[in-house]
Amino acid sequence: MKRPKLKKASKRMTCHKRYKIQKKVREHHRKLRKEAKKRGHKKRRKDLGVPNSAPFKEALLREAELRKQRLEELKQQQKLDRHKEQEKKRKLKTNPGVESSNAEPVKEEFEQCKAKNKAKPAKQNPKKLYCQELKKVIEASDVVLEVLDARDPLGCRCPQVEEAIVLSGQKKLVLVLNKSDLVPKENLENWLNYLKRELPTVVFRASTNRKDKGKTIKIRRKAPFKSEVCVGKDGLWKLLGGFQETYGKAIHVGVIGFPNVGKSSIINSLKQERICNVGVSMGLTRSMQVVPLNKQITIIDSPSFIVSPLNSPTALALRSPASIEVLRPVEAASAILSQADTRQVVLKFTVPDFKNSLEFFTLLAQRRGLHQKGGTPNVEGAAKLLWSEWTGGSLGYYCHPPTSWTLSPHFNENIVTDMKWGFNLEELEKNNAHSIQAIRSPHLASSILFQSSGLTNGIIKEMDIPEELPRERERKQQGGEDYENINNDQESVDEEADEKSSDMSPPKEVWEALPEETQADEQSEQPYVLDRVPEEEDDAYNFSTDYV
Repeated sequence: MKRPKLKKASKRMTCHKRYKIQKKVREHHRKLRKEAKKRGHKKRRKDLGVPNSAPFKEALLREAELRKQRLEELKQQQKLDRHKEQEKKRKLKTNPGVESSNAEPVKEEFEQCKAKNKAKPAKQNPKKLYCQELKKVIEASDVVLEVLDARDPLGCRCPQVEEAIVLSGQKKLVLVLNKSDLVPKENLENWLNYLKRELPTVVFRASTNRKDKGKTIKIRRKAPFKSEVCVGKDGLWKLLGGFQETYGKAIHVGVIGFPNVGKSSIINSLKQERICNVGVSMGLTRSMQVVPLNKQITIIDSPSFIVSPLNSPTALALRSPASIEVLRPVEAASAILSQADTRQVVLKFTVPDFKNSLEFFTLLAQRRGLHQKGGTPNVEGAAKLLWSEWTGGSLGYYCHPPTSWTLSPHFNENIVTDMKWGFNLEELEKNNAHSIQAIRSPHLASSILFQSSGLTNGIIKEMDIPEELPRERERKQQGGEDYENINNDQESVDEEADEKSSDMSPPKEVWEALPEETQADEQSEQPYVLDRVPEEEDDAYNFSTDYV
């Protein structure tokens, strides 16, 4: 009996055999190349067209042109039909079985507003359009979500808008603490205990890693504690769903807030796709946008609040959707720096101890490699860098809530009880506790302590908005070009977001009333700027001195 083979045959071969195979392959390829060279490349025959001697030449040419036009029209029609079918499929995927009757009145208002904006001339102040859009969002909403930045919640509240919501009728106001992963957990719990006494408050963290239509938001420098998962979505869904059941019919939810607090990001997180435009630049949303979440809940995105020029310089620098060049970058960044803890700023940015803000910007420019021609530090570039990091979503800083709780002047006890009616507050408290545990927050030592400037005043009435001078418009257009370069260094976002981002600047007179520290900084600016060799000095070698 023959013994069976237990192992497969080896694929090893002798070098002589391997070299022989390689030689045969080379010869075969050489032979194919030689044959292809003999055949040569066949040239296409050139269409000579209709000869001049042919009868009815003009009629033949006309027929050929008509045939060509018909083919092009047929191709265009097929292309349009394809696009329509794709849109229908996309709508069915995004909104399966959604009744159009729920969003019809809001959509009609949106279309009318869009038509009015197209009909109006371009000279109109965009701030007035923002006020009109904000009023329409408040009127169309049953529940209004005021989005707050968890790093400075009190500075993100606008008493004028909250008062307008109270006066507009039976509307509910809910606070949403977004960017809650940028503050320590202890501070987040303190702010939640402070705010929930007045209004229902939801802890939220919008997701940033979204894929849509082949585009992704890429962030170069990430904080180590920053996560990409949305937190607090289930709590907000349950809160709105519970209120809809008690309300008894479909509801519209408006999302409002100051620029760059994450209004559009919250809507994208709830919908789980990028419907609203988001980015680092301030003031990207310029008109109301209707997004149906399900059959019973429709959410409305709104443009940001208009900041009053009577606010403090710090509030204007943090809450104005304008290019930093318009706001004088050194003075605006100095106003922000004056409210921060100096020791923690030194540790965070890894620079030596500094006496004033100008010295800090010089040290930061040297640390980050921001230099001008001649090797002098770019102080203005460092100020823009600090401003963009402070208003962005990567720097971790926090504010302490007030020591004693007092009711806001535009609220009373009856209004507070009415605002909380219809919401399941016990379930909300459990969801908030679960969200705080799920969030990966930074440590207290790695965050910067910031002194809040209090409530930020806004403008609702169109009559209160000052008219812009033509000189200011020209300066804003020039300032918007350099700001795009800074945003590209920090994060890559859509190019559409950077257009006309400087239309919302406060007047120049506000920045004249700055603290004494900034005036002292301007006086001490000469040693850094005039650090070059004067023209009168001679660079020739002096033979009378000894050089070691």
